[in-house]
Amino acid sequence: MSAVDPRLSINQGTIKYADLATALRVTVEAGVQSIGLWREPVQEVGLATAASMLTDSGLRFSTHCRSGFFTMPEGPARRASIDDNLVAIDEAATLAAAGAPGSTAVLVLVAGGLPEGSRDLIGARERVRDAIGELAPHAKAAGVTLAIEPLHPMYATDRCVVSTLGQALDIAADFDADVVGAAVDTFHIFWDPAVLDSIARAGREGRIATYQVCDWKTPLPADVLLSRHYPGDGVIDLAGLTSAVEATGYDRDIEVEIFNADIWATDPLEVVRRTAAGFAASVSPSLAGR
Repeated sequence: MSAVDPRLSINQGTIKYADLATALRVTVEAGVQSIGLWREPVQEVGLATAASMLTDSGLRFSTHCRSGFFTMPEGPARRASIDDNLVAIDEAATLAAAGAPGSTAVLVLVAGGLPEGSRDLIGARERVRDAIGELAPHAKAAGVTLAIEPLHPMYATDRCVVSTLGQALDIAADFDADVVGAAVDTFHIFWDPAVLDSIARAGREGRIATYQVCDWKTPLPADVLLSRHYPGDGVIDLAGLTSAVEATGYDRDIEVEIFNADIWATDPLEVVRRTAAGFAASVSPSLAGR
């Protein structure tokens, strides 16, 4: 098997059915040095216990996934969402402090889709900006960067009204770069004709909070949420996108985040090892110093 790249981070979504203890164990056993955690497995054991488990693992912490979902109009549901996002910020800060040196306090935000009965994408995006405005002071105080993640436009109505890296950067521009940035995820942005210019802009503005990779191939499954693949198994120009991100000076961990029913059904240690091999073959050659 190819050597494990020291910048690879396993996003826990790739091994969705592994509990926190298993996710930490197989990541270490496979020789990966970093992990991105999801809120639900952390909350299952409690934040303090999760932080202790992360410290004991010796792994770096790359991101906390995910929060957001605040496109609804003002009312109790929006207030509940904002309150939950404030909790997520505290979780990210605690876990980053518990991780090995080089950990980053990054909270990934998925904006949310159109409210029931609405066709107003522009208005929904403005509510995303307003929500981040409410969260930014708490994130700054906690030392957490909010990473706005644009999702592929096929998810625009039900999951995320922010569809391009450019849109994410336009929202982030209202805030300090160390408080609000963007998640650059190859699956979601590879199709965009402006993607290279947007990556360069993100670099100039200091907004790349995290870089995530996986691959795309067709036909898509019936549930398009579960259409991601191992790096190198699809058609995304991972070398080109990775080179563009590297050219900005981004030098932190790179997550692999895969939603795929067949991969989720596979033994998690095998998944992490297969992920590391795909990363070494398709991403590592484009990294600085390789």
